[in-house]
Amino acid sequence: MQAFGLRNDDFLPLSTLPASLHTATQSAWKRLTEALAQADNIAEMTKQELPSSNWQELSEPRREALARVLAISTFALDTLIRYPQWLAELDIAGELDANPGRDELASWLNESLEGAEDEEAMQRAIRRFRRKRMLGIIWRDLNRASGYSMWDTATAVSELAEICLEAALTWLEQFYAPRWGLPAPRNDGTSQRLVILGMGKLGAGELNLSSDIDLIFAFAEKGETQGGRKSLEHQEYFTKLGQKLIAALDAMTADGFAFRVDMRLRPLGDGGSLVGSFSMLSSYYQDQGREWERYAMLKARPVAGDLDAGGELLAGLRPFVYRKYLDFGAIESLRELKAMINREVKRKGMQSNIKLGPGGIREVEFVVQAFQLIRGGRDTELQVTSLKTALNRLPELGLLPQEVVDELLPDYAFMRDVEHALQALEDRQTQTLPSDDGDRERVAFAMGHEDWPGLVAQLDEVRERVRQHFDAVIADPEEDVDDANDDSQLGLAQWRLIWRGELEGEEASAHLFDAGFNEPEKALKRLHSLYHSRQVQSMQRIGFERLDALMPLLLDAVADNEAPDTALERVQPLIEAVLRRTAYLALLRENPQALEHLMRLCAASPWIAEQLSRYPILLDELLTPETLYTPADKARLADELRQTLNRLPEDDEEAQLEALRVFKHAQTLHVAASDIAGTRHLMKVSDYLTFIAEVILDAVLAMAWKHITRKHGVPEGLNTGEAAFLIVGYGKLGGIELGYSSDLDLVFLHDSDGQGATDGPRPIDTAVFFTRLGQRIIHLLTAVTPTGTLYEVDMRLRPSGNSGLLVTSLKAFAEYQRQNAWTWEHQALVRARVVAGSETLAEKFSQLRGDILGQARDKAALREEVVKMRHKMREHLGSKAASNTFNVKHDAGGMVDIEFLCQYAVLALAHQTPALLTYSDNIRILESLTESGHLPAEEAERLREAYLAYRSATHRAALTGQKALSDGDEFRAHRDIVTALWQRFLEPSTADNS
Repeated sequence: MQAFGLRNDDFLPLSTLPASLHTATQSAWKRLTEALAQADNIAEMTKQELPSSNWQELSEPRREALARVLAISTFALDTLIRYPQWLAELDIAGELDANPGRDELASWLNESLEGAEDEEAMQRAIRRFRRKRMLGIIWRDLNRASGYSMWDTATAVSELAEICLEAALTWLEQFYAPRWGLPAPRNDGTSQRLVILGMGKLGAGELNLSSDIDLIFAFAEKGETQGGRKSLEHQEYFTKLGQKLIAALDAMTADGFAFRVDMRLRPLGDGGSLVGSFSMLSSYYQDQGREWERYAMLKARPVAGDLDAGGELLAGLRPFVYRKYLDFGAIESLRELKAMINREVKRKGMQSNIKLGPGGIREVEFVVQAFQLIRGGRDTELQVTSLKTALNRLPELGLLPQEVVDELLPDYAFMRDVEHALQALEDRQTQTLPSDDGDRERVAFAMGHEDWPGLVAQLDEVRERVRQHFDAVIADPEEDVDDANDDSQLGLAQWRLIWRGELEGEEASAHLFDAGFNEPEKALKRLHSLYHSRQVQSMQRIGFERLDALMPLLLDAVADNEAPDTALERVQPLIEAVLRRTAYLALLRENPQALEHLMRLCAASPWIAEQLSRYPILLDELLTPETLYTPADKARLADELRQTLNRLPEDDEEAQLEALRVFKHAQTLHVAASDIAGTRHLMKVSDYLTFIAEVILDAVLAMAWKHITRKHGVPEGLNTGEAAFLIVGYGKLGGIELGYSSDLDLVFLHDSDGQGATDGPRPIDTAVFFTRLGQRIIHLLTAVTPTGTLYEVDMRLRPSGNSGLLVTSLKAFAEYQRQNAWTWEHQALVRARVVAGSETLAEKFSQLRGDILGQARDKAALREEVVKMRHKMREHLGSKAASNTFNVKHDAGGMVDIEFLCQYAVLALAHQTPALLTYSDNIRILESLTESGHLPAEEAERLREAYLAYRSATHRAALTGQKALSDGDEFRAHRDIVTALWQRFLEPSTADNS
């Protein structure tokens, strides 16, 4: 040993190791130097370079690193004993400091396989390649260079597995091609290969040092192989190939194994076909896929073979994995799975298992999987296989606080580091803390601790934090509610008895009365009717269990409401509506706070209760109270909608339209919730409802433009990037005064002479192009689906009304307004403004609107026309003369009188006061009248107050499901001022007569 100058007292710096590891390391070094001596003897006989000479050239830092590796890893020692020349080779290649590039690794392995004439030689080459790379990986992992982390180790092992899979598959395809041939091309002419999906940590790209690799094999289309001595059905060919591939990696030979292969995640596990066609897999997951298979598919990723086809397969399976709705049923399943694991751990005494035990690696994975399964269908940013990537995205989506992620990520990495240290000992798949004192010392040293108790103390702290975060996400909601209830409240057990009808009638009534119900018998009858209804009694087991678990929580939340009788009456239709869509039952059960918000909103507004019953997907909005009661401004609305649509395929118009409807309903709910909570001023309510309409109209115009131009191209001379088209809003949309159920008064304009044709594959006349564009916009806005429509559209304010063209050129519009428009059409133009379309064209419209409205008019004739129209409207829409009710909108002294006063003022005075042309809404027109001296400030303020009071009444009526009517005295002061000003400005003769 000393003859080679490798004495441990001057070569291996044992002083860098804990004293407790000196003896074992000296023993390891002795074995290694003996192997070196033997290798040198062989080298001398074969006239080759002596391996020991390369070892002597190792730098001092390399020797310290070597001492560390030998002290910890028996696998590294055994590898160096068998292949002592590898250390120098790895050092020269730089592989002791950094992972080689993927292409470089693949090239090395392919070179090794070039001379393999049979499967035995192929397997030997792969195993030696893998072992050499693993030596480098373990060296790097144990001697962390600057910036090197557990994630680098996991990536390196994952890349190594993928490279071995691809190289072995390619070799086998070529080797067996003369005998079996190759698969027939697909129907589209592209070639077929085996698709290899990596599951679990391989799919995530986060393998540990001694992971099994979980795989699923698939192929695209059935057929027969071609070009071989024997033709095989694709099913048989890919099965044989898959069996050979498993053996290539998994079989134990004199060189060990490459990777242990686990195929049990495939459909039906060990009892299913080894390989499945795309159609078979699609059918299986759609019809028979179980909940745990969804978890498994979260990590699925094409890792070898036909990667493009693998991506195609996973795209088809995505709806199985990620639900379109928020799937809180996933938490139930995760909770059950964790309970099963806990029982297994307890039964087998696995508390020291850092993966499966309390606060272990699996619990961090469960936290991330829970959010991916619940929200991945909606928040597509979570549709990633990497745990690290998904976890880092949770704060951005508001799903976990940043400080929680800042704890979970390093804690997870720490436990994975411990796992790697355990596996580095002997290249063995284990997550169990060692009982042997020597192994404990080695693991503690690998983790930077002076002794085992120090490591255990840190590990206990980490696991306790992980367990707390895990419990916060996976905790049972019933426990939280029972903990929150004081002795004066009914517990969930009693609510459960009442729901199931297991208490005597008088006792149940007494409980309900004590809980605040004014009519307990009616509430009991309501619950009895629901429990025994055909819908409930015919539910499948899992659905009924979810309902049965929810109802005690729901009744508890109902009782907390100020009006429990009303809350129960209004929320019951919602429960009935979701009996067949039990994911929503799970959502409410898992989120007691959402139940509280549900009760508050339903008790306050039957309109909201009806919206939620019609569109249960809106229940998702109850989960984020910080946005529920805070509607977004226009910029944020536009940004949210853009992000939502960007997640969808550009050519999937149906999905985009569905997303638009859900967006509209959800944002309207936010406005209504803020309205009820009193967090928004009345004018802001209308502003926000108008903003929603505007961003949707922008999106709809863009969708319609793309649809039409894709078919027909763009009209000649319109090579602009924006749609050369305008959507003009009239009425409440134009006046920025939309209500909850307002329709949209629209006019469509374009800036073309209508001559010529489009330049696309199917040219059409320019006039037809714009007509079809308008028709497409109306279709997108009004099409009826299960999630309702976007808006009702009224086009009667266009030139010549229903008998006019659907879309008009700006030139024709101007001509009509100047020569043919009635006075009431000019009144309507006062409230008109551009809401979507070309900015250039919008400026031209604004100029035209100003020109028309700013014309000098005969005030007497104008007054006569305005009054005549107003009387006609009162006759048709106002209250009957004998009635004591006041219609705040249509009766004399009501909202429309104020609107007509403003419109008259603009038409009569704008030629001398251009400031009146600036705004289309009545409040700011009143402000302009005051600023210009046409209306005293006090009278303008009283008109403003009256108008806001009327609008508030209409909003309130919409939310409470009532008509905007009051008794004759409620708005007396407002009516008086409106009537007085009406008579002064528009009907002075009436005032004189009175």
